[in-house]
Order: sequence, then C-alpha cells, then structure tokens
Amino acid sequence: MGYRNLQSCIADLRKTGQLAEYHEPVDPYLEVAAVQRRLYAAKSPAVLFTHVKNCRFPMLANLYGTQQRIEYIFRDGIEPLRSAMKMASEMPPKFAWKETWTLLKSWYYSRFKHTSTLRSPSVLQNRITPAQLPQLVSWQEDGGAYITLPQVLTHGKHGFNLGMYRVQISGSDYIPDKECGLHYQIQRGIALHHAEAKRQGQPLPVRIFIGGAPCMTLAAIMPLPENVSEILFAGILGQHRIPLLKNTGHFPLAEFFGIYSEADFCITGILTDDEKTEGPFGDHLGYYSLAHKFPVMKVTGVYHRKDAIYPFTVVGRPPQEDTEFGKFIHNITGDIVAKKLPGVEAVHAVDEAGVHPLLLAIGRETYPNELHTAAHSLLGSGQLALAKYLFIAEQKSNLNVYDVPEFFRYVLERVDWCRDIHFVTETSMDTLDYTGGKLNHGSKVFITASGSPKRQLALSADGVSDLPLKNPRAAMPGVLCIENTEIKNGLPANRLKDFPLIVIVDNAAEAASSIRNFLWTTFTKSNPAADIHGIDEFTDNKHWGCRGSLLIDARRKPHHAPELTELPEIAKRADEIAEKILTGHKNQKQH
Repeated sequence: MGYRNLQSCIADLRKTGQLAEYHEPVDPYLEVAAVQRRLYAAKSPAVLFTHVKNCRFPMLANLYGTQQRIEYIFRDGIEPLRSAMKMASEMPPKFAWKETWTLLKSWYYSRFKHTSTLRSPSVLQNRITPAQLPQLVSWQEDGGAYITLPQVLTHGKHGFNLGMYRVQISGSDYIPDKECGLHYQIQRGIALHHAEAKRQGQPLPVRIFIGGAPCMTLAAIMPLPENVSEILFAGILGQHRIPLLKNTGHFPLAEFFGIYSEADFCITGILTDDEKTEGPFGDHLGYYSLAHKFPVMKVTGVYHRKDAIYPFTVVGRPPQEDTEFGKFIHNITGDIVAKKLPGVEAVHAVDEAGVHPLLLAIGRETYPNELHTAAHSLLGSGQLALAKYLFIAEQKSNLNVYDVPEFFRYVLERVDWCRDIHFVTETSMDTLDYTGGKLNHGSKVFITASGSPKRQLALSADGVSDLPLKNPRAAMPGVLCIENTEIKNGLPANRLKDFPLIVIVDNAAEAASSIRNFLWTTFTKSNPAADIHGIDEFTDNKHWGCRGSLLIDARRKPHHAPELTELPEIAKRADEIAEKILTGHKNQKQH
C-alpha cells in the first residue's frame, strides 16, 4: 500500500539508496533554492538538509526530481489509478465529469472502507508561528519567504477543493506571524469558494498543509474539473483513505474542520475581503510575477507533528522539478481530460513554453471547421482556459502532440493564414503572464490546420541570405528567427513563402539554438493581439489574416516582467554544495 505520511516515504528512500543527506549548514535565503536547481538538473536523489540556518526543521529537496523516483514512490497506486481513469474514459460520451466521478467515488469507497482514528491527529501535536517555519527565499527579488509546495484546502457548497497556490509567509506589509499572502488565480476552485463566502458575508476558512503523504502533493496540482474531488484522486493514488478531520466532537468545528491529520505542518486561518500587496515572486515562466494586491489570510494557528520535515521545490524557467509533475500526470491519466471535451482527441500544455502560454491539440474534422468547436471547448475548460496560443490540428494516426517539432511541421505545411488564425481579444489571462501589460489581461489566438500540405518548408536560412534580414536563423523547418524591427513592408512575400512563421527576437542565434529556447522566447514574450503581424495582412468582415508569412514580435518590451537570474556569489556557493552532495552520495552507493 502507498505511504501514509512523508516519514515512511523518506525511510524507504533512505533504505533503497534514493536519498542523500547533507548535514552541513545551509541557508534558506537563496542558497538552498540554488542548490535545488542544480540537484534537479543533475537528476540527483532526493536530499534531506538536516541543518537549516535559523530553523529547527529539516528541509527536503528534489523529492519529485525524476520520473523514475516518482514512479517508485507511487508504485502501488499507479495501476489502480490508471484503472480508474480507464473506467472514466469508457463512460458514455453523454456522461459529464460529475456523473463519471460519482461512479469512481463508489468504486473508491468500496476499496477503502476503513480510515485511521482522528482522536489525536499527528499534525496537531505541536504549535509554532509562521516565523519558525523555514524562511525559504528562492530568488533575490522575491518579496519574502514562500511556501512552495502547499496543499491549500477550502470548502464550499460542492465540497472540498485542494489546490496549490503560492503562500507568502513573511515580507511585504504583512503583520508578522498574524498574516500570510495567498495568491490564487481567478479561474481556480478557491476563487469560487471565496466569492461564495463573500456573497454570504462570511470569512472563508483555509487550511494549508505541508508534507504528509506524497499523493496529497500530486492531488493539489492535478488539473481536475471543479466538480471532481482532489481528495478522492489522492486516495486512489496513495491507496488509502485520506484522513480529514470531521466534526467528531473532540475538537471545535471552526478551528479544526478539514485538517489533514498526516500532514507535517498545517496553517489554519481565514480569508476575508482584505487584500495586501503580495510578491514579487520568481515564477515558473522564468520571470518575476510582480507585486499586486491579493487576499490576506488571517492566521489562527500553525501546527506540526513532532518529527516534521519541510518539503520544498523551486520554480523558474522550465524545466524545473514541477516539469516532472506534468509528465507524471500525463502518464497516469493520458488524454482523458481532453477527451471529455467535444471533438478533442489529445492536448499538450508545453512545459518548455511555461505550460499555459502554449497548447498543442489534436481534434476531429468530420465537417468543415469542426476544429473551431474543439478550440473553443479547450479555451473554455478549467486550467486549459489559461492558454494563450493554441495550435490544433486534424486527427491523423501518426500525429503526436508530444513530438513538438513534428507537430509544428505538420501545422506549418498546412496552415492558411488567410483563414486559419482566430483571435480572442480583451480577455482574462494567466496571472503570471505580463505580455498583455496589465494583471490578468491580454489576448488569445487559436490556429487550425487540416487537409493536405500546401507548401514545402525551408530547412535553413540560406535561401533568404540576400534579403535585408538581420541575422536570419532557422529554428525549425519553416520557422525563421530574425532581429529586424520592421519587415512587413518592402519584402517579397514569395521569397519567404517557405518560412510561413517568422519570429522577431532580440537574439536570433540564441532563440534558434534549440527547440527549448525557441518555444520559451516566442510564447512567453508575445501577446497575440498586439504582437502578431503579417506580410500582406488584411481585415475582412472583422476577420484578420495575411497572405504572406505570419510574424510574431517576441522581443522584450518595457512592460514585461524581469527575467530570473542568479547572483554570482550564490551560484558559486550552490555549485560547491551540490558537488559535495552528488559526490558524497556516489561514494556512499559504491560502498
């Protein structure tokens, strides 16, 4: 059966040689985060830091740093969860997620009939203050210390919602030990619960868990529909009932309802109408998300089990440890979420582009423009609605959304920029994306591709070397990166027809040097409505198109958020610590 808490998981990893331990002092301010980035890049074991400066709790890094270790941790729950997902995928198409999950819930409760006693929950054994938690600061411009693997539980009229929203526990103008910043996006389940509570004139109780069974961390990040239980998902993956404290009479309902008894730490509190400035924070797009007003959590208590361990991660330009979460989720669920949407066969939120900026999808085209219906379904569904660019292609037996270069080749061979590009303007955006110039504001675009190839794509920039293009570089077949500030006018469209996509960048050599660089540069530095142009462009009945190549201006703009960089002295120290850890673990395994 799966691990019921973090301690049993760590003990097993230690026993099987998948855990390294570092007993020298490590600073939670910038240093340990920089070390974690190196551990992940090196495919290191999980690492337990036992001597954290100014803190009595050990910190656990890189627990989910490789697919091999994730699959080992969840080895007992993967096949049962796949069976549950298969059951869901075989439900009649008319079944909505709600009906599907009701049947899965019955199956779940029939398997796990017993739960642990909640008379003395482990997490309530000791009480501290937020200042006594590890004060993890990942990037030098961060507004304070953050919890980076929180499991945030709220309750509304449709049940519990478990999500992962960043939590600032110090800094800014929060009252020390009395307030935390809770940054959530307006499309998430907690936002619905908070809005519901405000309509009723009531505060929203919040429980923030850290640690516990690894299945709870995965459940918190799982992109499930709002009427689907993350707790149920965690139970199936962890192969046990998740012990949440109910109103048993042993504890006051208002203080302890919903507490996860096996968590390592729990922060209780309430959300009201109050807001304060949260951030900046170095985020997973590779930039800082800036300081903005977000809800304030009034802290009522901080608790921990006697042997508590503080797991953490670090986000930044992908790939990072959170990349592995996305891979694993796809491995166990496949495309079931996509297939619950009309006309959608597969979808891939591309990690190298920051996940939300770029979606690749496959849909049916059984009648003309059916791909439009599928595109609208995707852009209106849960976390997929955060997508900025959506490329959707007609279903073909050999087309794979996870083969990014081949998918782009397929699209660019077939796309007709006169008819196949469609914008959504003046809309809400990912909170972390500043290309629209304002918080939660920007545009989207979806591009369809079907039918037979229309062109042969150029493989190199040699054929356009005589044109007035600054530093032209081919990033992929049919994709040209250049540094010109203006090329719409004065260029022969026929000479560039084999490059249907041209991206204007600050550094063409760097942007075209790898698929990773191209994706990150193009889709994190552009806002479709403002930055897409075209050679020989036109507007017809409110529809925009172009007869020549499509241009994306992916240069850095003044309103963009700053990119994440390391301080040289921190980088040097992190290199030394990471090398000690990796060398020590290698020597230990040899002996």
